[in-house]
Amino acid sequence: MGGPRKTRAVRAALLSKGFIADDTHHEMFWLVVEGRKTSIRTRISHGVAEYGDNLLALVARQAGLSKQELYRLIDCPMDAEKLKRLLVERGKVRL
Repeated sequence: MGGPRKTRAVRAALLSKGFIADDTHHEMFWLVVEGRKTSIRTRISHGVAEYGDNLLALVARQAGLSKQELYRLIDCPMDAEKLKRLLVERGKVRL
């Protein structure tokens, strides 16, 4: 479950779970729920091929998730609906 993940796998998971990319110096990902951009965001670096534990922990914190939840998001057990429900329950996203 734990361990490093390819940057392209992290990027693909975010895009498939409701995030949109805003390509600047770093790729910024914003969570969109019901057509509205939320305050949930994270960055992915263009120059990093693989994300280790420290960077994954940072992405998880920015996305309002634990590191284990981020692993489930990347590895697909957590779908977009589960992500939305979890963030609404935590008060991170309002509908």
